[in-house]
Amino acid sequence: MKTSINITKTERVDDIPLLLTQMKHMNIAALLDKQFHMHGNWQGLTLGQIVVVWLSYILSEGDHRLNYVQGWVAGILMTLTICWKTLQPRELDFSDDRLGMVLDCLGGNDAEWESYEIEQNSSLIRVYDLKVSRIRIDSTTAKSYIDVTENGLFQFGHSKEHRPDLPQLKINQSVLDPLGIPLTTTIVSGESADDPLYVPEIRKVQATIKKHGVLYVGDCKMASLNTRSYLAASLDYYLCPLSAVQMPAAKIQAILQPVWEGKQPLIPIYRPLETESDKQEHIADGFSYNVTVEAEQDGKEIIWQEQHLVVHSLKHSKSQEKALEARLKKAQSAIEALNLRGRGRKCLTEDEMHSAIDQILSHHKVSGLLKVEYILETKTVKKGAYAEYPAQILTVTNVFVRVSANVDAYRSAVRNLGWRVFVCNDASLSLIEAVLAYRAEYIVERGFNRFRGKLLGLTPLFLSSSTRIKGLVRLLSIALRVLCLIEFKVREALQEQGEKLSGIYAGNPKQATAKPTTEMMLKVFRGIALTIICVNDINQNHVSQLNALQSRILELMGLPLTIYQKLGVQSG
Repeated sequence: MKTSINITKTERVDDIPLLLTQMKHMNIAALLDKQFHMHGNWQGLTLGQIVVVWLSYILSEGDHRLNYVQGWVAGILMTLTICWKTLQPRELDFSDDRLGMVLDCLGGNDAEWESYEIEQNSSLIRVYDLKVSRIRIDSTTAKSYIDVTENGLFQFGHSKEHRPDLPQLKINQSVLDPLGIPLTTTIVSGESADDPLYVPEIRKVQATIKKHGVLYVGDCKMASLNTRSYLAASLDYYLCPLSAVQMPAAKIQAILQPVWEGKQPLIPIYRPLETESDKQEHIADGFSYNVTVEAEQDGKEIIWQEQHLVVHSLKHSKSQEKALEARLKKAQSAIEALNLRGRGRKCLTEDEMHSAIDQILSHHKVSGLLKVEYILETKTVKKGAYAEYPAQILTVTNVFVRVSANVDAYRSAVRNLGWRVFVCNDASLSLIEAVLAYRAEYIVERGFNRFRGKLLGLTPLFLSSSTRIKGLVRLLSIALRVLCLIEFKVREALQEQGEKLSGIYAGNPKQATAKPTTEMMLKVFRGIALTIICVNDINQNHVSQLNALQSRILELMGLPLTIYQKLGVQSG
């Protein structure tokens, strides 16, 4: 009997089983369906199930555009069905209109979204036994070429992406330290100030974690007296730097005077060693003192003690000194250029020379750091007769300048560089612990970079509806949770086993790391395929065999190999 063999279909599996299983463990679909109630005529997959598949597409393909999802789903229908038996996906479940309705729902129901965040966070904290002791809060902006509309999300404001010519929206987010997993996400219009966003964000965090005595870490916008007094009244803690308005340069100089006089000793601060072979790196010096603070909160006057941490960052000081030297050179060159004479160059009077030099010093922010000596040269010039003008003798005064460094002023300016004052009301937190805690602020920034990065790619935006844009940001915040949790599980497992993961660096397979990123690990699963082979009218599934690295990643994540192996069952 002749055997008939035909390949009827091939599907790209890649990292889809891994992502679907991870999101199933996070219970994303069920929690979304619990909070967001769809119209009674809604048919097909539920909102939560659609979101889970859509997130798989975003995290696998690095693309949030709506119009590509339906075609992608059509190419992996069998993979989706086998991976999640309760899913019976159809192409129409992922049409543009259906996905737009999902965004309308996520972006248009603030109360339901906040309830979902509370339940989702509570579930993750409980299931993964996450320690809630430190929260970081910060904001970022997302620019767009969308036209500005009245009361719209996109408005002109202070751009953190250095594009003040483009309208933007603002995203305020709190994350759990040290995972960086988002707890709350707030989307406001781009011209909104940062200061008023902190207390509402903290209230949402408190409603989520339902505990106090937590340390909130933020930048200088969190240092407003209203935010600090709210946290003090809530029996929570804060750590943040004071702004230049709250702690001007003159006040810092007065605080540092005992240091220059040798009366105030400095405590050296070193970077923690990651391995025994690392060299100890001196990163900062500082000292602290206590201050009594009084403020009014909810109509009641409260008094509390806070530490003022005066810190000198060595690297920041060197960077500022280098920038100061560059400004001094530019200012000196600009001043010396005033001495040049020639066609098209105006000979300045003494008053005009003073005014021009003051402008140069002010522009380069080096006033008082250069010594300027004015030289007056007077000479007699004979001017011959011309037409009706008689011959005459004129006295001409030329003004020149000689510029040099003000050594004493420069030394004084340099020793004041790199200093910053932090405030903290947690008496148990030492100076060293506080500095190291603040220096981990990159944890929240990393999430923002992922929003703007290749995988989540919030920008460029292809949506014009404010509601749908807000829904998209919320959708991507769920995706960010998935990324952070995968990373957390793998890194925790590697730490417990005292091992590193190798083979994830392109072009350098021997390089190992104890802190692999989710993006790098997902790329490892590229190329896994499901092939449907028809043998004598009987369909059989064949899935690519996992290599050692893929199996190792699944093991570190605590996922069974069967999430891929079950794709190879006979389909009949």
